[in-house]
Amino acid sequence: MEHLFTVSENDSGTRADVFLAERSTFSRSRIKKLMDDGCAVSSDGSPIKPSYPVEPGDTILLRVPERKEPVFKPENIPLDIVFKDDHIMVVNKPPGMVVHPGRGNVTGTLASALLYHCKTLSTVGGSFRPGIVHRLDKDTSGLIVAALDDTVHAKLSRMLSEHKIQRVYTAFVWGHPDPESGTIEAPVGRHPTKPTLKAVVEDGRQAVTHYETLRRYEFLTKLDVTLETGRTHQIRVHLAHIGHHVFGDPIYGGREELLKGFNPDVRLTARHLLENLDRQALHAGQLGFRHPVTDEELSFEVPMPGDMERLEAGNRD
Repeated sequence: MEHLFTVSENDSGTRADVFLAERSTFSRSRIKKLMDDGCAVSSDGSPIKPSYPVEPGDTILLRVPERKEPVFKPENIPLDIVFKDDHIMVVNKPPGMVVHPGRGNVTGTLASALLYHCKTLSTVGGSFRPGIVHRLDKDTSGLIVAALDDTVHAKLSRMLSEHKIQRVYTAFVWGHPDPESGTIEAPVGRHPTKPTLKAVVEDGRQAVTHYETLRRYEFLTKLDVTLETGRTHQIRVHLAHIGHHVFGDPIYGGREELLKGFNPDVRLTARHLLENLDRQALHAGQLGFRHPVTDEELSFEVPMPGDMERLEAGNRD
């Protein structure tokens, strides 16, 4: 794909990458990458550097390579199917499985497995998210519901927005929350300095998380966590916000960085537990809602996977 730009008097002296970014649909970083690859040339065919100050009458030809869409196809991946009828499927997702294809994750996803196991799936989320109504992080295990047609998908999405789907998680967190049960209500949005992460920020979207202590251990607490809203990474961000990071969380500070301050025996135990848990100790163990077609009250519960069971077994009260 080629784009031709001509510099006017008003643009004189502007950096070439800034000029092209302002007059195209591409970000400045994408423009700079294209220019570094020699995709922007002058009328005589010579490459133009990002820092070149454009002059009136200059013409710049920007060549943008066609992006190849990754191949996304059904895969015969075994699934732990908890419930299935003609309208929905409830799956117990293992830790380590990505829900839908994204950057660096095209194969081995739940979406690919759903395509193989289901004759029909909803298309509301687009071709790369067949049937996907809500998601779980790659390393969060547990229950997730898929829609087998667009009408059911729309109903489930509305139920989610109206807080009519109950989602309860089991989490192991550092320390002992005080009070033992409570509600975290803090807006969640993009991290101010790390764009791929989330954080509690003033201009974020409303987010509400309820927690209840199930059992206290020497330096960890086992919680029931209920989502009222469903922002990306909400539980992990909220629990870190109140100083009780999810144990093992590699992104939101739940690993070795919290060992300081404990006595040597506790540090040794905690380090051993971390070595045997390569993810956040978070499991979507309970899911409940009214069937979007039959109106039957549905309730599902699955036990923690082995790594979290071993984590609990390795703790002392």
